[in-house]
Amino acid sequence: MRLLVGWMLLFCCSVQASSLVDLIPQIKPSVVGIAIHNPSASPRINFVGTGFVVGDGKQVVTNYHVIGRTLDESRREEYVVISGSARDITIHRIVKHRNAPEYDLAIVDIEQALPALTLARDELQPEGSRIAFTGFPILNVLGLHPATHQGIISAITPIAIPADNSRDLHIQALRRLREPYLIYQLDATAYPGNSGSPLVHQDSGEVIGVINMVHVKTTREAVLSDPSGISYAIPVRYVRQLLQQP
Repeated sequence: MRLLVGWMLLFCCSVQASSLVDLIPQIKPSVVGIAIHNPSASPRINFVGTGFVVGDGKQVVTNYHVIGRTLDESRREEYVVISGSARDITIHRIVKHRNAPEYDLAIVDIEQALPALTLARDELQPEGSRIAFTGFPILNVLGLHPATHQGIISAITPIAIPADNSRDLHIQALRRLREPYLIYQLDATAYPGNSGSPLVHQDSGEVIGVINMVHVKTTREAVLSDPSGISYAIPVRYVRQLLQQP
């Protein structure tokens, strides 16, 4: 009996590993880097985050904070999308963009179509769901080499939690408390550079959220002197809302 149980556990683990092994090559071509391009600087490209392709292949989702900083036009700085990996890269100019700062989301349009990922439905996925995300952790150090991390949805939780004293909260946290919404808390570690990575359900391969490393932490963990290592993601329903805006 014990031998039978052991074989069953081994089989289940093999199925799970093999599904993720098959899923990663499908995800990677749709994951892109977001960078600031300055033709007169050295280096010319400064990576600031991750994005992923959706829709007709010309729309890229990322976090608003990744592209929200005002650039120096006199130095010909501009945000660009970088596809490919390592040294085999293509630079895509951004032709237009839509922003939703309240959800820390942005969608930028490029001219050349790339492989697109499929968005899941708006319904929140249950806690315990197996997830993975692929992006570029610590981009300017590790380079444009996509890495995949896996885990589960450990909680579905409000973006902001009340503090004992309102003086412990900054203005962004107080604003989120007036209009709270639910986010995913993940049992997986994301790093700087992972902001904007697609959160994918391992069973369906569909995007269920967008990894967020700044907006949520500064809102939810405002009372902490040292931010925790917990990772969060914005649910995909807010990506759909932004896609539907003219």
